[in-house]
Amino acid sequence: MTFTVFTAEFQHESNTFSRCLADISAFRARYFYPGEQGIAERGEANTPLAGFLDVGRKEGWNVVHAISTGANPSGPVTEAAYEEIVAVLLARLGETAHSINGILLGLHGAMVAEHTEDGEGELLERIRAIVGPEIPIGITLDPHANVTERMARLANIIVAYKTYPHVDMRDCGMLAGQILHRAMKGEIHPVTLREAPPMLEEVTGGRTDIGPMVERIAMARAYEREEDVFAVSVDGGFGNADIREVGPTVLVTCQGDLARHRAFIRKIAQDIWDKRHSHVTDFLSVEAAVAEAKTFAARKGPLVIADYADNPGGGAYGDSTALLAAMIDARLENACFGPILDAEAVRNLQRYAIGSDVALSLGGKTDPRFGGGPIEVSGTLLHLSDGDYIGDGPMMGGLKGSFGPTAVLRVGGIDILVISNVAQILDLQQFRAFGIEPTARRVVALKSMQHFRAAFEPIAGKVIVCDSGALCTPDLTKLPYKRTRRPIFPLDPYAAWPNDGG
Repeated sequence: MTFTVFTAEFQHESNTFSRCLADISAFRARYFYPGEQGIAERGEANTPLAGFLDVGRKEGWNVVHAISTGANPSGPVTEAAYEEIVAVLLARLGETAHSINGILLGLHGAMVAEHTEDGEGELLERIRAIVGPEIPIGITLDPHANVTERMARLANIIVAYKTYPHVDMRDCGMLAGQILHRAMKGEIHPVTLREAPPMLEEVTGGRTDIGPMVERIAMARAYEREEDVFAVSVDGGFGNADIREVGPTVLVTCQGDLARHRAFIRKIAQDIWDKRHSHVTDFLSVEAAVAEAKTFAARKGPLVIADYADNPGGGAYGDSTALLAAMIDARLENACFGPILDAEAVRNLQRYAIGSDVALSLGGKTDPRFGGGPIEVSGTLLHLSDGDYIGDGPMMGGLKGSFGPTAVLRVGGIDILVISNVAQILDLQQFRAFGIEPTARRVVALKSMQHFRAAFEPIAGKVIVCDSGALCTPDLTKLPYKRTRRPIFPLDPYAAWPNDGG
């Protein structure tokens, strides 16, 4: 029998504390590929869709792809954008619903829209209204998903990435596809169980290179080899979403002895709770980071400074100036910094010829309360371009990206990448495409939490992380939560979870 499988990708990580909403232009600026264009652009890269297609080719599926789209993390998705994209997806589903045997969706899991806290759960609800309860649905999620009860109830199969940086997105798409194929054949009847301790997020932010998540992922992989277990997902949660069901979850897609499966995920969830006070990452102040940069002697590679708090990959604005200002004041030499979001500054720089000496106000214009306001700089214009690049690293290999109109400005000994479309640093090509060779620098400062490590740790002499006070500060108690369930850790430091007898 030839199975017809409906596929789509719709991804956004929503930082509800951001004042920058994701409208339809935000999705079009990052990637927006209807139908077969999605397969052409994303079908051979590190994407969930590529994994779906790997299984589809092997098993001879007829694949009906609706859309692939995602916006850079930011504030919530506008109602208009959400409804426009969902309308495209559901219209295509409605056209083929009579012949669909299964559904695979590449989602994020932390989407909030203006009119719904649970963007993915709402989408699944509408899909179920069209196809009914019997069609198996599989979804892939980012490990920073806030997995709601509704999502676990409506999706038979949930597979979250097991790596952070997410180098296994294609692999997880393949696993979801393999489970779906068995379900369509009637060999298995998977359901997904969920445990959720009362925390805003897992204490390490879901790091899988060091810390307690390493053992948890090993336990998950081992349990997946047991009978009637198809996938185990350990999600660190996304604490910058002020929603009721924020926080880490442990999931098992399974059948058979549900009590046994539930006991297993409770064990991992209990470990997440018990280690909520653990300390893995050292978050330096801006002053401490720059002090280390002043004395760093590059031997095997540059000092990489990650501005964790201004990570656009977590919905931060990407224009904080605290770290850059300190680097300039310290007169660092042979350094680069990027990116800093300032479309106005790029427009000003486009009026000059390459090599011109210019002075302008840079960065800090979205909300100066987070990470510093605009700084006045004078420097030399080195580069102007449309901002397009193609990644070649572990996360972005083969994928196109664009910073929009882009400039490189040299201020003292620092080359500054100034962009128009907000984005975090994931790939060496995000510097190299604009004339900056990271391996030749003594100091490389970039805006990212963790994803940069896949490409930059191999070339770094040392990596340090700083908290610039921007919107993604690791101290979540500084944020004004109003809607999340209470009590919850760390807002309520003495919160108890029934499983610990507290």
